[in-house]
Amino acid sequence: MSQATDSSRAPEPVGLYPHARRVGDLLFLSGVGPRERGTKKIPGVELDEQGNIVSYDIEDQCHSVFRNIRYILEDAGSSWDKIVDVTVFLTNMKDDFATYNRIYAEYFKDNRPCRTTVEINCLPTPIAIELKVVATV
Repeated sequence: MSQATDSSRAPEPVGLYPHARRVGDLLFLSGVGPRERGTKKIPGVELDEQGNIVSYDIEDQCHSVFRNIRYILEDAGSSWDKIVDVTVFLTNMKDDFATYNRIYAEYFKDNRPCRTTVEINCLPTPIAIELKVVATV
């Protein structure tokens, strides 16, 4: 038996999926990006009139992604310290990894979950980072 959860604080999903799904004592989060709830605004991203990325700040996006994950975890009955596995998707490993890795270390200094970081061509919205998280409840 599994139970879907949607956070009232995290950005609305861009497709037909919940923010998280609980199965037993495990909580699986759908991919979480830096968008803000109730708006198309992406922290640190400047778009042209066609919606193409003109510039972005990976640091702003990292902080926003981590904040959104915290919202979902808390709204689903879990917490940051219960994260056990993280998959990170970056669209520009060469330019963004060092900054992301430094910020990640600040957030996870007291909890060291397993982690995989991969570079991908693009994400469904004009963002540079997305996280997939598994936590316990």
